[in-house]
Amino acid sequence: MAKDFPALSAHHRDFISRQHLFFTASAAVGTRINISPRSTDMFRVMGDNAACYLDRTGSGNETAAHLKADGRMTIMFCAVEGPPLILRLYGRGRIIGRGGDEYARLLHEQFADTEPLGARQITWLDFDLVKTSCGYGVPLMSYEGERDTMDRWAEAKGQDGLEAYWQEKNMLSMDGLPTGFGE
Repeated sequence: MAKDFPALSAHHRDFISRQHLFFTASAAVGTRINISPRSTDMFRVMGDNAACYLDRTGSGNETAAHLKADGRMTIMFCAVEGPPLILRLYGRGRIIGRGGDEYARLLHEQFADTEPLGARQITWLDFDLVKTSCGYGVPLMSYEGERDTMDRWAEAKGQDGLEAYWQEKNMLSMDGLPTGFGE
């Protein structure tokens, strides 16, 4: 059933490449645990023990606040098509702020200089444990495609509207922790 690995294998990378969805989980002492679904179109494996994703504007910025306060993060993939499997990456994360040199380098190298409207940061995870489990309880579902709702929402807001939204909704976590956004 469950197996532990110190790093990603070729089999793990292949599994990740076939998924359309992943979840990030984070928390800090005294806070609520946050779990956020993400599309894998912005996810990149950076090495045997590192991964990142281009993070787009959300209703909050809990992961950033938790990483700033504590650093612990887990990313989980689960097969909803094909053979069952759950794969988790356990480690410590950090936020790479939009506008900095590292952000620009990663945007160029990993995302072909394509920054969707509403991109706010890159979330990086250095992990020391890869854990797989059976996934037998995960239902089978069919992938229909990506939603365009986030793109339409960001376009309707425009850059000025997004910046106002970030100030209102993305500077503090729901528990009042600073996210570090814009630093």
